[in-house]
Amino acid sequence: MVTRRDLLRASGFGALALAAAPLIAACGDGGSGAGSSDLTLSYLGTADQQQVWNKLFAEFQRKNPDIKLKATGSPVDNWAAYFDKVSTQLAGGVRYDLIQVATEGMQLFASKGLLQPLDDLVSKNQAELDDFLADAHPNLPKWNKQYGSPDGKTYFLPGDFNTMCLWFNKEVFQQAGVEAPTNEWTWDDFLKAGRTIKQKTGAFLYPATAEYFIGVMPWLLTNGASTLSDDWKKATCDTPAAIEAAEFARQLVAEKLSPPPGGSFDRFTLATQGKLATFGGGRWPIVNIRQANAVEKFGIVAWPRKVKQGSPVGWNGIPVMKSSNKPEKAFEFLKFLISKEGDAFFAQLGGTIVPARKSVAESTAYLDNSPTGTENLYAALDYATVIPAPAKGNLIQRDIEDTWGQILAGNTKPADGMKKMQEKVAANV
Repeated sequence: MVTRRDLLRASGFGALALAAAPLIAACGDGGSGAGSSDLTLSYLGTADQQQVWNKLFAEFQRKNPDIKLKATGSPVDNWAAYFDKVSTQLAGGVRYDLIQVATEGMQLFASKGLLQPLDDLVSKNQAELDDFLADAHPNLPKWNKQYGSPDGKTYFLPGDFNTMCLWFNKEVFQQAGVEAPTNEWTWDDFLKAGRTIKQKTGAFLYPATAEYFIGVMPWLLTNGASTLSDDWKKATCDTPAAIEAAEFARQLVAEKLSPPPGGSFDRFTLATQGKLATFGGGRWPIVNIRQANAVEKFGIVAWPRKVKQGSPVGWNGIPVMKSSNKPEKAFEFLKFLISKEGDAFFAQLGGTIVPARKSVAESTAYLDNSPTGTENLYAALDYATVIPAPAKGNLIQRDIEDTWGQILAGNTKPADGMKKMQEKVAANV
């Protein structure tokens, strides 16, 4: 899983292409013109991210010289564009053995009949899976079983993940004479600090956005709210707690503690320049922060809370396509990803995902050259909530982001906006 910005924003998500894909893709010869002996993989990766992924692929190739992996990265910065591209390729006859799917797309892909169940392959490789499960946070396999399938079959292995925490520029807080954030910070602490920082340094506090994973769910969850019930069958967008969360996000914009929403700004550049005190993120900002040689400037803490700690969580899934005629070879790649060696190798490279294995998440391979408090990303699994993503999650996300954006911009009152969101989301549950 890479950056979750604009996750599944496109309303159609290539819906027609996906529906037709199982019939058309079965006629293809191989992903992107690959030879029949190649194992083909499609994944999301910007140019910078592909440099890291390619090193991981090379290590797999070194460990498995008899399996030729042909990986195709899509240089886009959001899942919506990636899924649109892949669905169009599938409808056009391109066939992949493996594709990368974030949590938000798991039930959607599985419900379209595009994926092979992994239950038999899991049984044949139980020893490797048991080794992984003994080292992984117990919530990951539990959530994967509960939310990663529409029919009880296993389509994904619980992989590396991202939660949401608050990244902050230590120097900005020091310049404003404000104590650095802690894991115990409240919304009131956050707001008070932002006002002082704005007054004394001119820096923005935080970029309020309508991104579902990044900009909406953290505020809802830290106030005990969400967009859907725990079973994802009932919309819960207009509860008093949800409305209060929307009001708080709007307040950040109204007080000009956030850059104007909808504009074009680079949160990472602004933060490293000291023009932005905080931003929300999982592990993925590490690429930008390291490139700017700014690791020492930043710290990471739990999201400020109103009534409880909260964070969305989504994990990296790479399913085997039903059209693949090399499922055993494909599963070898999946085993490599969850192996301690593979997990540690990717972490050391500066991968954009938090390691699923606790031993790796606590290792120097992961923690070195990282901001103080990086361990809080793994610790968030203790209180995180899986990002709600039912089979029609693409439609639900569009409505959530569109409505939240209107609230942030002041085009609708929070209570009215959340009522409209409730109606729209309820229609697609």
